[in-house]
Amino acid sequence: MPDHDSQRREPKRSARILDGLARAERALFTRPAPKSARAQMKFLLKRSKGSVRAVAERLGVSRRTVERYRSGDATKPQKRLQDALMEETESEWQPQVRAHARQRAASSAGLVISCRAYFGFGPDGTSDAGRVRDLSVAVAPFHAAAILAAQDAGATDSDLHKLVAEAIADAYFRQGGGGRAGLEVEFADVEWLDIAF
Repeated sequence: MPDHDSQRREPKRSARILDGLARAERALFTRPAPKSARAQMKFLLKRSKGSVRAVAERLGVSRRTVERYRSGDATKPQKRLQDALMEETESEWQPQVRAHARQRAASSAGLVISCRAYFGFGPDGTSDAGRVRDLSVAVAPFHAAAILAAQDAGATDSDLHKLVAEAIADAYFRQGGGGRAGLEVEFADVEWLDIAF
């Protein structure tokens, strides 16, 4: 029988966890974020206390470009600027709503993580052998707090991968201990991942 440890899979690396957290935060908005380039530019200028220079640096464009969109002379940004406007606007939109949901998740509610990925913790040929599974689990608030704190500290998707793997392992495979407390679970090849507050 092949040694299970020698067949460990390397996780596929992409921004799935960070994307999942961003989608979860967007779902919290009680009002839609500005959609037009002009409205987004005005919103960002307001958030940066009118500093054209700060917004230009943040978006990676010239000050003149910021002025053209604010005045309405330019209306259709190129894809890169359009993406930057949307990302920056959503990152600043409704900070109190976002902060309240994050605090609640870290203190009492936890997170719900749904994904399709490779999970394994047993030898091949058993029901515990590694395979692709669809899971949806509610993770404990202390795991949610660790994931959100790491995100706030600037963690990459690779950094968050271990925290999410541990949270899923505790919630689904270890189920609060019960004889499986020391179980090591492999979490790799994430096909999709969603997070909800």
